[in-house]
Amino acid sequence: MSKNILTLNKISEIGLDILRKKGYDCSDEMNEPDAVLVRSADMHEFSFSDSVKAVARAGAGVNNIPIDLCSEKGVVVFNTPGANSNAVKELVLAGLLLSSRKIVDSIEWVKTVREEPQLPSLIEKGKSKFAGPELQGKTLGVIGLGAIGVLVANTARHLHMKVSGYDPFLSVESAWHLSRSIKHAESLKEIFSSCDYITVHVPMLDSTKNMINKESLAMMKDGVRIMNFSRGGLVNDDDMLEALESGKVACYVTDFPSAKLIGQKGVIAIPHLGASTPESEENCAACAADELIDYLENGNIRNSVNFPSVSTPRETDCRLCIIHKNIPNMIAKISSTVSGEGFNIENLLNKAKKDMAYTIVDISLGEKEVDFEKLFKNIEGVIRLRVIKD
Repeated sequence: MSKNILTLNKISEIGLDILRKKGYDCSDEMNEPDAVLVRSADMHEFSFSDSVKAVARAGAGVNNIPIDLCSEKGVVVFNTPGANSNAVKELVLAGLLLSSRKIVDSIEWVKTVREEPQLPSLIEKGKSKFAGPELQGKTLGVIGLGAIGVLVANTARHLHMKVSGYDPFLSVESAWHLSRSIKHAESLKEIFSSCDYITVHVPMLDSTKNMINKESLAMMKDGVRIMNFSRGGLVNDDDMLEALESGKVACYVTDFPSAKLIGQKGVIAIPHLGASTPESEENCAACAADELIDYLENGNIRNSVNFPSVSTPRETDCRLCIIHKNIPNMIAKISSTVSGEGFNIENLLNKAKKDMAYTIVDISLGEKEVDFEKLFKNIEGVIRLRVIKD
């Protein structure tokens, strides 16, 4: 098996060392890579050779990767949810404080009075226009209770804020980590209408695009403060600027500045610093490296955005990894094809994710030579077959 990894961004050495210790060649120049390791590089015009089996994003968002094309080609796309959670959580907390205490405006004002002869008295007199509320006792609404949202919610409780969380798809794992003191909102309307601060932690989907808009803003308290450290497209910029102008929104803190937002009153625009910590970059790179190794060497899928999670220990000398359409009779066809060659299936695991499915079949090959590629080529719905041998 070849072990070639193409890197499209500068990747933390910790992640690269994990790969190199397992015998992988990592380079930003490679003609026939087995996998691609990427951070923020745009892959929508990337030319996928047939050798590419996987793409690992050292981070959570995958907007820079052509997911549908990868699925059609049988390329598994991984991300690293949770690896940068603490970094983003800390920046959200900074955003809450910045939005409340007018810290940015006050710092900029101080620079303008540097040469004034009566500086101490001028500062004492001028500071009143930068007064802002404390977080303690206020209500924070957390939309999306994934890895980041849970951390933000729990930490806000330690700051003695009241916290309401909304997530109709709350996972069992997130529920285990969520403080019992967090109120579970029944709807977005409940969050919009009852919270002094709102922070958004959901993926960018057709269903979430512009979720903060004129209609949702109208439901909110006057003077609400909004944090967006997820994706810029979750908030309608024009509607937000209108709400800031009217006073409906007191401050908008975003990690995704647009030309419309930069320099506008009430907007604190941060240059996408959410995961920009050395610890986060190391965690993401290490997680992405581990995912690639486990998939390339064992066929196990963990944290894929386009295929189901399928992971099981290897117990035989041969593993068939089949990416296929989620259509009827596929398992029967796979089983009959394998057993038709005289093999006993010692382990079979199958899961589906929307239109795509993944099946692992473990058999004892022994000394027998079989052209599985030829056997599976004629099965309608099979997208890609990998044979992993000891």
